[in-house]
Amino acid sequence: MRSSNPVFSRRGFSRDNGYAGFNTAPQAGYAQGNPYAQNPYANNPYAQQDLQQGAPPQAPVSTGHMTMDDVITRSAMTLGTVAVGAVLAWVLLPISATSYGLAFGSAIVAMVLALIQSFKRTPSPALILGYAAFEGVFLGVISEMYNSQWSGAPFQAVLGTMAVSGATLLVYKAGWIRVTARYARIGMAIAIAFVVVMAVNLLLVAFGVAENGGLRSFGPLGAIVGIIAILLGAFFLTLDFKQIEDGIAYGAPKNEAWLAAFGLTMTLVWIYVEMLRLVAIFSSND
Repeated sequence: MRSSNPVFSRRGFSRDNGYAGFNTAPQAGYAQGNPYAQNPYANNPYAQQDLQQGAPPQAPVSTGHMTMDDVITRSAMTLGTVAVGAVLAWVLLPISATSYGLAFGSAIVAMVLALIQSFKRTPSPALILGYAAFEGVFLGVISEMYNSQWSGAPFQAVLGTMAVSGATLLVYKAGWIRVTARYARIGMAIAIAFVVVMAVNLLLVAFGVAENGGLRSFGPLGAIVGIIAILLGAFFLTLDFKQIEDGIAYGAPKNEAWLAAFGLTMTLVWIYVEMLRLVAIFSSND
């Protein structure tokens, strides 16, 4: 079942099997569970001709289906928009109450755009790039804030995000993690529980019940929570990788590459923010 929360929204989930492509190979008979399972070459008029001539059947070149190049290009566009927004915010917005307010407002707008996209049946490049731009402004301001307190923290957080992403991709491609329906259900349950606990913690901090940030303090407990959050980010990355792999295997429409880029961008933003906090915590305890 697809969640309306953009953080948990992953194409391919369904009521009957949890995830359309888990532990299955592309096949025409799987069409009921996966909208991309139809063979685009089933009615190829040249297939019989090839067989009659003794040549091995060749699949025609398809220009209407998602490819890895499409995913890489769209991801570069969304992540590039985030980076440009962050750099502009860092350079043009000096640390002040106004910049903090602008960062908070940008985060709200980014969340709204992400929610709108999550409810749409088709990807909207304008919404996705708009989300990336406002998310970039938010990240630029908070990165500048962290850098003023802990010099070099944003750079270390970027390196940490790259390390986590690279390691997750390596583990996924090596087959050490099998993204099955059971794996997804357990991971999603843990992720939802984590978000609920963090929301309750935020309310307790806002009403003065929990001091120094509660579970999000800059101490050992905050570090443990941060590590859990980063591990959840790695979990989301495995779902993103599986989504991309299945989309290409099942012949997803070309514009679905925007959704893959959208999911990757949200996950990397999640990991970067948590990594930024973790770097600050360790720097504070040196």
